[in-house]
Amino acid sequence: MVGMKVYAIWKVDSLMFTGESFNGFTWLGMGEGKDIRILHVDGDSFFASCEIALNPALEGRPVWVGGGRHGDGIVIAANREAKKYGVQTGMPCYEAKRLCPHGVLCKPHYEEYRQISERIFRILEEYSPVLVPLSIDEGFLDLTGMDAYVWKGSGPLPYVRQIVERIWVEVKIPVSAGIGSSPLLAKLATDVAKPGILEVPSGQEKEFLEDKPVEGLSGVGEQRKKALNALGVHTFGDVAKLPSVVLRQRFGIWGQQLWLFANGLWKEPLQLEVSDRTVISSNTTLPYDEPDYEAALMFTLAETVRLVGQLRREGLQAREVGLAIRFNDFTEAAGKFRFKHPQFRNSVINAVVEGIFRDLVSKQVKPIRQIRLALWNLSRLDTQPTLWGGTYEERWGALDQAIEKLVQQLGKQVVTTGTQLAWEQRSLGMKNPKPKCPFVPVRELVVKLWGTSDSTEGEAPWISVLQKVSKHHKAKTL
Repeated sequence: MVGMKVYAIWKVDSLMFTGESFNGFTWLGMGEGKDIRILHVDGDSFFASCEIALNPALEGRPVWVGGGRHGDGIVIAANREAKKYGVQTGMPCYEAKRLCPHGVLCKPHYEEYRQISERIFRILEEYSPVLVPLSIDEGFLDLTGMDAYVWKGSGPLPYVRQIVERIWVEVKIPVSAGIGSSPLLAKLATDVAKPGILEVPSGQEKEFLEDKPVEGLSGVGEQRKKALNALGVHTFGDVAKLPSVVLRQRFGIWGQQLWLFANGLWKEPLQLEVSDRTVISSNTTLPYDEPDYEAALMFTLAETVRLVGQLRREGLQAREVGLAIRFNDFTEAAGKFRFKHPQFRNSVINAVVEGIFRDLVSKQVKPIRQIRLALWNLSRLDTQPTLWGGTYEERWGALDQAIEKLVQQLGKQVVTTGTQLAWEQRSLGMKNPKPKCPFVPVRELVVKLWGTSDSTEGEAPWISVLQKVSKHHKAKTL
């Protein structure tokens, strides 16, 4: 061991520390000679940009996308031309029209947004062996080590410009990008760069962060912001001036991480972790205010069947279920139930949901506008056979797998339950209710990209991938 340099390694909040003592603490590093480079890519005004990509006649015009039942509720996305007139996400569409009379209101087309998102991620996966989707329009790429294989001294900016330009040429979506020594810093760099590309060079992190407000950091919400302000902290420069022990005592390990980050000592490798979800939910605004409570109950049970099927397909079971009903005057009633043991069967969960529904509407006379369902406190579903035969879980799992194969081969409507069929016959307009939230969980994006929730399964060794990326880069630059 003589002459060897030994690094301490320990784990805090799933992040690896490795390095030498600094001011009484150990700062993060990846070992000598390894420069971490994380790229964050984010679509600019993604939904509005998608509408322009779908309809090129909108190019150059103020455009915003409206949510709500008829696409004229609140603004859920606005392009830069619209924002110049004061149009902001969250404002009513009628207010946006008042501020920008010549602007264009577009109803959302979530399925098309998903298809565009998938095309973007298909491009991104060609440029790095590690891709971590963050949402429908943003993700991280690990560019660490590419200087030796791809850039060869030219730095990451030309490489990233090539990615951004290719997405624009092939998908017609503008994206911004940030490069830093951690995902947190890369995301912050993207926010500063928009619209454009910004790299925070290694060793200049502290200078870059000096005047940046702390609320720009992912994870700093209103409560943390108030707590930091109470300490006289408004910028990362203020954080760096504080003794680290003060932040540690006030915020625990997160405060220590914040101090390291503000001093440019936080270097975090990119890791893809696909974990079980914590909740499965549905939020549906009905096409019209429904005065018939039995019809609304039929839809609620059909939606419950759909969620429970999703629950079992992911190998999960739920300990708690909740239901919330919003009426046409925007008043709400909500209820929940906790099972003695986790459940996964339609008959058990549907009976509970029906009981909650009837309790909530027993003293109501107002039409129903919106129904929200949630299954949470989830745990793994045991589908392994027992010594004395198959379990309920095993049989239900086999049934779900068979149904999924039939749906993939013959289409979505080939298999349905009696409850779902009754609802579809009752209300053809609700055959395929569109989900209100278009975001796809990370595990689903990973499955779409690699065909498995294990990002390493079936992939070539990373050296081969880098060589492929290098060849692709050379071909583009010739």
